[in-house]
Amino acid sequence: MNGEPRGVPIDDLDARLIALLAAEPRIGVLECARRLSVARGTVQARLDKLTDRGVIRGYGPEVSPAALGFAVTAFVTLEIRQSRGHDPVTEHLAGIPEVLEAYTITGSGDMSCRIVARSNADLQRVIDQIVSFPEIVRTSTIIALAEQIRYRTLPLVASAARRAAPAGGTNRIDTGEPGTLA
Repeated sequence: MNGEPRGVPIDDLDARLIALLAAEPRIGVLECARRLSVARGTVQARLDKLTDRGVIRGYGPEVSPAALGFAVTAFVTLEIRQSRGHDPVTEHLAGIPEVLEAYTITGSGDMSCRIVARSNADLQRVIDQIVSFPEIVRTSTIIALAEQIRYRTLPLVASAARRAAPAGGTNRIDTGEPGTLA
């Protein structure tokens, strides 16, 4: 499949384990086992499998850019010169700390980035730094006014586990969303 990740089925235990770790990231394996009523080895094996398959990508702290003084969030669409591809642009963007994410996209642009800045004036500095690279032809910027839904994956995890559940099975996964005990 051209190196594209394929969907990996997860079950109710996987989903409950992920939800528990999302709610309490500092919890230990033994405590996870106790709360999920399974053996410690089962939890460790599940964690190893979920990590190896790329379902769990990290255990680091979730950091708020705004709390660090980066109160402005913007989305920038880039049009790039196609002659050298995306890699040189990606390397340039990776060297700019305010670029939080970058994706190749379809549509009128070639790449889309989520960036942060300390103020609107600082946003101009960041954009100027982005466009200083000769392979970037043009940008279009949208400033976010307010976050309505934080980045989340637990509702997706719960949905994936429900699809994998046998007929008649019940999955009770707390996704952390109000009123959503799946």
